[in-house]
Amino acid sequence: MSDNELGTFLRTWREAVTPAEAGLPAGPRRRTPGLRRAELATLAGVSVEYLTRLEQGRDRNPSAQVLGALADALNLSLRDRMLLRRLAKEGDGGDPLVCAAAPPLSRAARPTVRAVLDRLEPAPAAVLNWIGDVLAHTEGYARLTGPIGLLDAERPNLLRYVFTDERARAAYPDWDRVADDLVAQLRHEVPLRDPYVAALADELSVTAGAEFTARFADLAVTPRRVGTQRLAHPEAGELRLLHETLTLPDDGQRIVVHLPADDTTAAALDRLDGRRPGALRAVGGRAG
Repeated sequence: MSDNELGTFLRTWREAVTPAEAGLPAGPRRRTPGLRRAELATLAGVSVEYLTRLEQGRDRNPSAQVLGALADALNLSLRDRMLLRRLAKEGDGGDPLVCAAAPPLSRAARPTVRAVLDRLEPAPAAVLNWIGDVLAHTEGYARLTGPIGLLDAERPNLLRYVFTDERARAAYPDWDRVADDLVAQLRHEVPLRDPYVAALADELSVTAGAEFTARFADLAVTPRRVGTQRLAHPEAGELRLLHETLTLPDDGQRIVVHLPADDTTAAALDRLDGRRPGALRAVGGRAG
């Protein structure tokens, strides 16, 4: 894991924003489609030397005003602005609201959380910790993901399955999108100095190689909050699923519930669960 996350973020976004998007002429002889360092410095009202120090990690304590000016110049969304602030805080020694308050990594779900899962049957639902370990799940989740091999490991982990199990490529027709979302979630929703994230990243850097490392290094990708996920189920055929996430911040966990996005998927899940057709209803949602 890089120790210059703020500099990497700024450089990544600078290289991703085109001159046209920043209101500048493209001009001749550009070696990169993105902004030159001098152009971003001018737009943000800082010196090129200062921006260079930020990108190289030689200055890790920019003021809030500088961060705001850089965010404006890069036209960052609110979510990316929050990430920029977080990176600056952690690069300067850590934000206690982000780092110190993080709970220990959990390896089990509380009894009351398991009771919530019981109430969700037969919907496919699982409790995950922040590195993607599957801590508990409904029987409906087992019927959905068991046949694709997701639960075969002694301690199932979503990222490890997606990046290292060949069956995942067949199970997820949109594998690249699934992989993007999982890594973006890992990068954006837990403390960057977390040792468990670092350990998993080191493992997957070796076992999955560039497919993982390229995504892990890309701070510009954020996880999608809406949309559908396609799953090629060996027994039920192709399913289109929506998901709803319920966070448990005190535990560092989340409950993910999968819902049918259309009537065909609803009927297929009913068959998997041995229920009469129509027991589950499709949930409307934006396609993605």
